[in-house]
Amino acid sequence: MIAPLAAITSSGLSLAPGTRLGVYEITAPLGEGGMGQVWRATDTTLGRQVAIKILPDAFAADPDRLARFEREAKTLASLNHPHIAAIYGFEAFRSGGSSDPPTRALVMELVEGEDLSQRIARARFRSTRHSRSRSRSPRRSKPRTSRGSSIAI
Repeated sequence: MIAPLAAITSSGLSLAPGTRLGVYEITAPLGEGGMGQVWRATDTTLGRQVAIKILPDAFAADPDRLARFEREAKTLASLNHPHIAAIYGFEAFRSGGSSDPPTRALVMELVEGEDLSQRIARARFRSTRHSRSRSRSPRRSKPRTSRGSSIAI
């Protein structure tokens, strides 16, 4: 199903699985943050899974927020690191013959796994559990040292 972008952008980004944005077919929502919504999609030309971050219309109409989104795309595209998703494109999708501004999207590598909020929650849980178990153990009067020296290593 190819949805007109005017319907997507003017109704609060009501994307659904099967919606096409250019060569990308939306398959599922991934999350939402301060700068837009992120969707799982299939690049139908290359046959790979991608993540698409879509800037809401209200932000795209704000020159400062649009500039921030473009800076984010350029900054991420300049980086090459195994812990940073690769950027595949910065897109402007336009509905056929529409005078509405284009929908802006950042197309990037889809990285499988838990999201950052889950990882942070897990780390907090471990940290809290660790600090409680340490508070129950007897305290040492001196730090643990090597070879009898009084300087902790």
